[in-house]
Amino acid sequence: MGFLSRLIGNSSEIDIEVLQEEFSNVLADEESIEGAFMLFRDLIVFTTKRLILVDKQGLTGKRREYHSIPYRSILEFKIITSGHFDIDSELILFTAGTDVPKKIEFKSGNEIVKVQKLLASHISSI
Repeated sequence: MGFLSRLIGNSSEIDIEVLQEEFSNVLADEESIEGAFMLFRDLIVFTTKRLILVDKQGLTGKRREYHSIPYRSILEFKIITSGHFDIDSELILFTAGTDVPKKIEFKSGNEIVKVQKLLASHISSI
C-alpha cells in the first residue's frame, strides 16, 4: 500500500530494511527487527526481544514516543477483525503490571491477521 492508502487510514506492512537505520539507536545488541506495520503515522515493530509501539507526535512527526513491551510481559491478547459495516480492526494487549489493556486500531486491510501471527509466534515461544 502506498502513501494514499496510509493517508486514508489503511495499515500497511513495512520493509524491515527501511527501518534498520532508524532503529539503530533503539535496538539492543543482538536484537533485530522481524516485522513492522505502519498505522497512518504510527508504527508497530516486532523485534527478536520485544514489541515496540512508536507514536509519532507533532506536525512533522519528528518527536516520537517508543513504548517497549517485552514479549514475556504480554499475558494475553485478542484481535477484533473488521466486518461489512465496521471496517476497523483492533489488537488488544493485556500486559503484566497494568490494569488497562493497550488498544491499537487498524483501518481495514488484512494486516491484523499478520500481526496476530507474529505475536502468537513470540508468545508461544516463551
